Amino acid sequence: MCCSFFLTNLLAQVKLVEERFAFEPELSYDSAIPAPKDILNYRLGERFTIYEDAVNYFKKIAASSDKITLGSYGETYEGRELIYLVISSKDNQNRIEEIRETNLKLANPMLLKEATAVDLMDKNPVVVSCSYNIHGNEAASTEAAMQVAYRLAAAEDEATADLLDNTVFIMFPCINPDGRDRYVYWYNGMARSVVGKEPHDLEHYAPWPNGRTNHYWFDLNRDWIWCVHPESKGHIGVYQQWMPQVHVDYHEQGYNNNYFTMPGTTPRNKLLPDQYEALSDTFGMANIHAFDKHKISYFTREAFDFFYPGYGSSYPSVMGAIGMLTEQGGIAGGRAIETSDGTTLTIRQRLFDHYTTTIATLKKAAEHKRVFQEYTYQALNPKNSKNNTKAYVLPPDENGYLKEVVNILLRHGVEVRQADNKFSVAGAQSYRTNQSNNKASKATNTDFPKGSIIIDTDQPKHLFINSIFSPEMAIEDSVMYDMSTWAAPLAYNLEAYQSKRSINVASSKITTPLSYAAGLTNPDASYAYVIDWNQQFAPKALSLLWQKGYRVRSAQKPFHTGTKQYHSGTLIVLLGRNLEKAATVKTDMEAIASTANVVVDGLNTGRMKSGIDLTSRFSKPVKQPKVALMVEPPFSTYTSGQLYFLFDQVTALPVERIRTSILKQTAIPKFGLRYGGADLNDYDVLILPGGGNNLSKLFGKKELAEIKAWVQQGGVLIATESAADFFTKKKSGFTEIALVAAPKDSTAVATVIPFADRRDYHGKKNIPGSALNATIDNTNPLAFGMPKHLYSLKFGSNALQPSAGLQAVGRYESNANSLLAAGYSAQDNLDRLAGNVFAGVQPMGKGKVVLLMDNTQYRMFWRGPSRMMQNAVLLLK
Repeated sequence: MCCSFFLTNLLAQVKLVEERFAFEPELSYDSAIPAPKDILNYRLGERFTIYEDAVNYFKKIAASSDKITLGSYGETYEGRELIYLVISSKDNQNRIEEIRETNLKLANPMLLKEATAVDLMDKNPVVVSCSYNIHGNEAASTEAAMQVAYRLAAAEDEATADLLDNTVFIMFPCINPDGRDRYVYWYNGMARSVVGKEPHDLEHYAPWPNGRTNHYWFDLNRDWIWCVHPESKGHIGVYQQWMPQVHVDYHEQGYNNNYFTMPGTTPRNKLLPDQYEALSDTFGMANIHAFDKHKISYFTREAFDFFYPGYGSSYPSVMGAIGMLTEQGGIAGGRAIETSDGTTLTIRQRLFDHYTTTIATLKKAAEHKRVFQEYTYQALNPKNSKNNTKAYVLPPDENGYLKEVVNILLRHGVEVRQADNKFSVAGAQSYRTNQSNNKASKATNTDFPKGSIIIDTDQPKHLFINSIFSPEMAIEDSVMYDMSTWAAPLAYNLEAYQSKRSINVASSKITTPLSYAAGLTNPDASYAYVIDWNQQFAPKALSLLWQKGYRVRSAQKPFHTGTKQYHSGTLIVLLGRNLEKAATVKTDMEAIASTANVVVDGLNTGRMKSGIDLTSRFSKPVKQPKVALMVEPPFSTYTSGQLYFLFDQVTALPVERIRTSILKQTAIPKFGLRYGGADLNDYDVLILPGGGNNLSKLFGKKELAEIKAWVQQGGVLIATESAADFFTKKKSGFTEIALVAAPKDSTAVATVIPFADRRDYHGKKNIPGSALNATIDNTNPLAFGMPKHLYSLKFGSNALQPSAGLQAVGRYESNANSLLAAGYSAQDNLDRLAGNVFAGVQPMGKGKVVLLMDNTQYRMFWRGPSRMMQNAVLLLK
């Protein structure tokens, strides 16, 4: 009793559950349906719910209600089950598969006459979906989802019955369980008995990497298209099974912000139907009406663009739905926090606000279901397309990323075909040159080989196709929330063409995911096994060879056996240098070929028809490096995560993640820089992912001298993005490499520009994630396995100046007028960057400094440059 009284007394100091935020108490609820408190043993808003308990509640309510069915769509990296709910009336649940199939018919207007479609719309409910908690530390929405499910299952009023008759609600209660639990377990462990509403209290400062991201520190709200992660693959699979007409993605922002509801700001995807803005505002006004009733603060129109189509709010729009965003103030708010205007924001209000907009959205969708069904039906009709491209063509590319792009398209329900024979297209425009073979009135032909991929836009997914393939997306505002280009052929560095004419050639529809050639040829080879380094997964094969204890060489020059060409970097396993493996070598090579998805070729001689021989002095032994990746601020969490994923998932190479805080806390001993007891001299490679000007606080003169000594003794230092800036002569004096940077803006215009216009002015001076044409020196080990041309993704406007001591591996196109491949850049930035270096190697004693100005594996979808990072780690030691 004493403890209970003590707890009650303390909780009274901050009222966590106010009557003002009661969930529609005027309604009557079915007592047979368990409320959240019945299962959780606390009221929503009194604490954060761990994911397992939330899943348990959803399973309990689904088992108790004939209005809810629960499905599973996979599991996270950490083994948490991913679930979704389908909520509708009992009658609709009894024919739910029929409803789903009918909805898919409405999503294919090419196969339906309009009269038939209208009849189906009358008989079918509107399909609405909501995704909650995609950022793990934006934790209020999963709490809200529990109350939404209860209200829809248990409310006994006629209005709710009518709503459920007219809607099917697809609920994704938590897109990012790993991130959510990372935050919630930490928060619950840090929460005080006396609720810590003070903004500076520990419970409002989650430690790195906090809960926003998934297991690999990726922002899942950028992965709706590329589906790099299981969370995305799973929920996109469910989405494609239903193709909703309305979707809302639930988020939180800083706790001092008021609630954001639609519409958003510019730039917008100009390919969307003209009615999109007005219809999204219809839902915004529904939310506002509900908020006005409860005196909730909100704003619209002044923030959040939906230009990038890979958000949870924009992906549904390019799938023909009304895709929308809500943002509740609340990040770092804990259970309660005092805001800048002196009010106390509680988790109860945050989840109440999300609950309120969910119910308002469902009501509006049910009220005007025919409007939204008709919108989607028309949006998916290619006759209404605003883009005049008729087809995109991708020539065969066995070793590049073509098959990955095709598989992405198939995942999203895009129809893809493959040419049965070679063919020609008049006037096709090349992405690489941005020029059409259409001179004056006479169009010349571009020849394409058999096996070329053809993506026609005369299909329901035309909005999606044009949005992710067009290199010329109209940009109405150069100041944007994310990036200015994401065209798939550029991101995956593919040869690609667009055609304004339909392509009518014999072809075969691709219906199953494409796979890469793999296997072991000449398994009983007597001299060596080789793996061509041009294969996409060759780096993983090298890691597996090391894991199995093989001595491996890398060919520094190409060679030809007489029947097959092998490229620089090709892996050579000499049987004479691995005699102890004689009993298992064949089965090992078979296993590596299968696991890594590569072709391993057995050879019976070391003498080649042309090029180097297998044991030439240009056949260099490569040993497994010990690699340290710096993580934690000031280093970039996102870049760290991408590199962590690249080596852990893609390359299968162990990389140690070293905390900056450990580095700071440990003194530098006389003979080596130490990271929490691990001597830098124990590592072969050190990767620094960004960090910018803050690196000067981490690395003073003494630390830089220690690192330089380590490099001179044979270490490989890899600095990427802003860390590359730091290791130039101007920034730290570590190398003699000159940084090419934008001069400080001292123009008369800059000094008198009004305060309100400064953001736009300076934003236009930057490069907001644009694709630049570049050339690659693929005779350098840093670029082994890469083609000679590359699209580099540019944020910022810095580069390296070419010099005699710098191995210029990647250079921007020298002609400023043809440098920009896609996206936005001011001309003065292009003039300054043209011909300069973005990827270089500076030899230093026995070691090397690798500077990579641009992210080489951005979100793991801008894959074209990623081999440079793999090579830097695997081959340069």
